[in-house]
Amino acid sequence: MAGDKKKILDGDSFDYRETKDGKIMLFHNSRHIETLTGKEAEKFSKRMGGADHRAAQLLMAKATKNFKRGNESMGKRK
Repeated sequence: MAGDKKKILDGDSFDYRETKDGKIMLFHNSRHIETLTGKEAEKFSKRMGGADHRAAQLLMAKATKNFKRGNESMGKRK
């Protein structure tokens, strides 16, 4: 996939858990990154329903909102 130079989506770096109250907790390398609630959580659950492994990793990466620029490891260098 273009834009995935580090092959992040090929592994199992993203994971999620759904709580009893309908929240979605997203994890990256076992660290809690984001919690989705309400309509955002429902939309995420529906999309994950038919997703294969790579598509699921992409959905979780996008949902975290911090992994879409590709410059995370660089920090805020100028």
